[in-house]
Amino acid sequence: ASDVYTRQVSTQSTGSFTHLMAQHQHVLITGTPGTGKTSLAEYVASLTGLPHINVSNEIKEHALHDGRDEEFDCFIFNDDKVLDHLEDLLKVRTSIVDFHSCDFFPERWFGLVVVLRTDNSILFDRLEKRGYKKKKVSENVTAEIMQVVLEEARESYKEELVWELESNTVEDMEKNAEKIAQWIKQHVGFG
Repeated sequence: ASDVYTRQVSTQSTGSFTHLMAQHQHVLITGTPGTGKTSLAEYVASLTGLPHINVSNEIKEHALHDGRDEEFDCFIFNDDKVLDHLEDLLKVRTSIVDFHSCDFFPERWFGLVVVLRTDNSILFDRLEKRGYKKKKVSENVTAEIMQVVLEEARESYKEELVWELESNTVEDMEKNAEKIAQWIKQHVGFG
């Protein structure tokens, strides 16, 4: 179970994003917590041989946050720290990136942005099984109902880069993984 992260927006600009990554068309898999981002990203990585970067894990392992929000039981991730850290990782080779938020990443990093959508009753059950507090479950189900992540993606990336995919069943995950792997094969190549 991963934490949901809130964001600490820095008022300073690091200016560290001068290297274009045009040679790497990374794939971002995003969606409300519980929609299956990490499972899908791991599956796509296994099909393609590309590395998977779980941003939530990177935030925890490398202290890319400014502490915890006790009310929402989550870390407060720091945009600048996350972006600086990921920029170094993404320079190496094309990667599959997963995170529940997408609007703070530079558009130029991604050739494809996949937004997973899950039926609210299924999402509710998944989040409860993770042991999330009622307030956290309610917040995330409401975000899914309001299409928060989908709207972030549509506002942050070109229309043709954003795919909205259903993620209710294992069959959905397999179908989605095959579709993404095919896109990678056509646009990037494997490994």
